[in-house]
Amino acid sequence: MKAYIVGVGMTKFEKPESRDWQYWDMVREAGAAALADAGVDYGLVEQVPVGYCFQASTAGQRAAYELGLTGVPVYNVNNNCATGSTALMMARQFVQGGINDCVLAVGFEKMKRGALGGGADGGDFKTSPVARHYGIMAAGHGFEMSPPTAQIFGNAAREHMERYGTTAAQLAAVGAKNHRHSANNPNAQFQDVYTVEEILAAKTIHDPLTKLQCSPTSDGAAAALVVSERFVVRHGLHDRAVEIVAQAMTTDTADSFGGSCIDVVGKPMTAAAARQVYEASGLGIEDVDVIELHDCFSVNELLTYEALGMCADGASGTLVESGATTYGGRWVVNPSGGLISKGHPLGATGLAQAAELVWQLRGEAGPRQVPGAGVGLAHNIGLGGAAVVTLLRR
Repeated sequence: MKAYIVGVGMTKFEKPESRDWQYWDMVREAGAAALADAGVDYGLVEQVPVGYCFQASTAGQRAAYELGLTGVPVYNVNNNCATGSTALMMARQFVQGGINDCVLAVGFEKMKRGALGGGADGGDFKTSPVARHYGIMAAGHGFEMSPPTAQIFGNAAREHMERYGTTAAQLAAVGAKNHRHSANNPNAQFQDVYTVEEILAAKTIHDPLTKLQCSPTSDGAAAALVVSERFVVRHGLHDRAVEIVAQAMTTDTADSFGGSCIDVVGKPMTAAAARQVYEASGLGIEDVDVIELHDCFSVNELLTYEALGMCADGASGTLVESGATTYGGRWVVNPSGGLISKGHPLGATGLAQAAELVWQLRGEAGPRQVPGAGVGLAHNIGLGGAAVVTLLRR
């Protein structure tokens, strides 16, 4: 059975503590927007997977109650930064498996200011779910006082530079591109444009990564209404429907723990998920027009180019510098501004990626519209670990 997204919604992503709202306010705004986008009443929703990382158990119920007290099952989903796409995957499985005809996937986060601790603050790895990951980093690079997540990705960048000759300017080019894209996105946390030189001159978070190459903490929510083909037909939603052609989730394998930070931050997971999606769909990266990928740090965008098959290993720095991943190039990557500029409320990120792609594939993205976009790919990854790749087609 096929599964379609017929409605999407999201809040503007905000700097934490800059707006007077609670997480249920976010979900009411994003969820109501998704239902309105589809023209579907909440009373038709049969299940609600809700993704978040930093609220208490059953916060999903508290949030969903803002949309309508229907008594339907609500699932509280937490898969680190891949939480939003995990909620979307659950919704797709419910529909594709024939269990439900209409499922609302929601993700939100209300965060604190400042860098994420990464689950390993102060180098205490004993009880952390990412103990093995940070242990590999520490064995190869030591453990410094900079934010742990910036360290592990920054060290992956150092390895890439040493192994392939990738330059600091190429890493900064990712940030410059995504900040430039976000200038056309009213939902983005930032809409400022920076040159490569300005990005290189910004405060260093963990060498070689500067502040303008790192995703911020953010508040916000996003939602997607996933339905069956018969629901589309019954409710006349053909003009709203975007098909989830294929989707795959992978977790860490032995390849992830071979001693390299490039691998431990998720490149092997992404490559495996992409292969599964390409095989299931019969499509390849050459068929994709627009991509929303997990640029939590600039280096992860480069690693993801390689894992998705957009270029050979080590060639991603040259790819971004060539203009192949922006307007006028082979693909447009992160037209929303990506995590670096749009923002990164963990539970909402994967669903915000889906929302952007739905708007792009329906030709509704306004000044950031990718001309002729027919196939979109979303990539959402969480350290610890999970990688979700989703292929969408109009």
